[in-house]
Amino acid sequence: MELAAVILATHLLSAVIWVGGMFFAYMVLRPAMGSLEPPQPLLLWRQVFPRFFTWVWITMIWLVASGYWMLFVVYGGFKGASPLLHVMNGLGLIMVVLFVWLYVRRWPKFRDAVDTGDMDTAVVMLGKIRHIIAVNLVFGLINCVIGGLTPWVGI
Repeated sequence: MELAAVILATHLLSAVIWVGGMFFAYMVLRPAMGSLEPPQPLLLWRQVFPRFFTWVWITMIWLVASGYWMLFVVYGGFKGASPLLHVMNGLGLIMVVLFVWLYVRRWPKFRDAVDTGDMDTAVVMLGKIRHIIAVNLVFGLINCVIGGLTPWVGI
């Protein structure tokens, strides 16, 4: 039981880091960059993303590992899980796929465009990255609500 509490606590911390980071980037940092002259916002994102993505990889891997550990050890597998846990699992997997897509396909194009001074391409790629982050933010917030409802709805 103590191990389950530690795993749950670190699972929740990982969700806070990932989802909170997306919220900060999308709702605070992005609008604040509006006062910067081009290409400064692109150059700043070029510095921000590698740091953020490192944390996303760490937290994402732990969220998946700890989530499945709890699913199978605490709830006895998919059969013993409530429908809300199935929703949480599905949204979490979509988030992982979207982030991996962003990291493997969108991020290198943005990074390379900024590094070579192709700011037109960088702007397009940043828009695509922003869209993926917006979708993941919504899914992450939904998962946070589901996780927060756990004690109240008997998941």
